[in-house]
Amino acid sequence: MNFIGPEHASGQILVVDDDEAILALFSNILTNAGYEVSTAQDGAKALRMAQMESFDLLLTDLVMPDRDGIEVIQSIRKHQPKLRIIAISGAFGGSMLRAAELLGAQATLPKPCTSTHLLTTIRNVLRSEA
Repeated sequence: MNFIGPEHASGQILVVDDDEAILALFSNILTNAGYEVSTAQDGAKALRMAQMESFDLLLTDLVMPDRDGIEVIQSIRKHQPKLRIIAISGAFGGSMLRAAELLGAQATLPKPCTSTHLLTTIRNVLRSEA
């Protein structure tokens, strides 16, 4: 039985990562925290999903085949400027995270990150003003 206390969260999150294990891990963490989670394994699918469904937050890896996370952020900012974005990456020593911030990500996370850091960052971004 899961205890749902005052920190129980709500919101719809689209998680984008080409690594199935990361998708499963993040989905499990976020679902257990109370979020509704959808997943995509590449940027092109994520953009299609974002056009068809309403999300509160996009959590995207930056290095992926078929539209990387930088392209996803640029497109989302152009077409859905109020959608909150968190970029996550371990590639290139995390150097791409600064580019993601400059393009409009509200927060960035290095890979690997702890579940506590992930959830804290998501809560902070969802609570912040658009």
